Amino acid sequence: MLMRTLTSNTDKRGVLTLCMNRPEVHNAFDADMIRELTSELKSADQDDKVRMVVITGAGSCFSAGADLNWMRGLVNASEEENERDALRLAELMRSLNYLSKPTIARVNGAAFGGGLGLIAACDITIAVDTARFGLTEARLGLVPAVISPYVIRRMGETYARRYFLSAERFDSEQAKRVGLLQETVTAEELDNVVESNIRELLKGGPNAVAHCKQVIFKIAGHSADSQEITDKLTAKLIANLRVSPEGQEGLAAFLEKRTPQWVKDNSSNE
Repeated sequence: MLMRTLTSNTDKRGVLTLCMNRPEVHNAFDADMIRELTSELKSADQDDKVRMVVITGAGSCFSAGADLNWMRGLVNASEEENERDALRLAELMRSLNYLSKPTIARVNGAAFGGGLGLIAACDITIAVDTARFGLTEARLGLVPAVISPYVIRRMGETYARRYFLSAERFDSEQAKRVGLLQETVTAEELDNVVESNIRELLKGGPNAVAHCKQVIFKIAGHSADSQEITDKLTAKLIANLRVSPEGQEGLAAFLEKRTPQWVKDNSSNE
């Protein structure tokens, strides 16, 4: 299948590499990328020839999150349209998180918003030590709603409280400290370390590995079915906030490259 936003390659061992291929916009999400990633992951889940999936980004960024033009369309969309849009992103995250094959996030650079969500939904997370991260939605009058289940499971409530609320950026060492990343390496080491992890994963029986993931999810108390119920709630929340006065002001300020009104109001009281 010819894809606009991705490159897809499966090697002779059954390692499928999905590369987000929009480097001109820092591999930002749009509707096409969400659809193509979801389709590739669902196909991989049903393909016995695929042993694992590696997700990475073209160029110097992993993913900057939402695409500017995509966000521009959301400003004028209805709450119902925004909810449908959020559910499509939720389906992507759910498909990745509950994939029956091992998944590796090969984090070649910065990741924000939904890009960080992709990392949180992967089994193994390896990043270059120069990468930076952020959950910056609150500065737009929004919340990291759809990705929140995966990020909170990674970071825990303690760090989610800090980074959801402050929307501050943090470096790769902090990302490792809070549990988002398992390994940080130099850019020169990245491919070798990813390959080392691939070789270790290939030593496990495919059926056994799939059941390992099922056991983990069952003991942790969640499943794809229960996640789908949560997704409906988070999609409704983000849709409501996008059409709210604060969400509209935040999105407009971002698109117009200006300071949102609530920051101006705060500054005037100093």
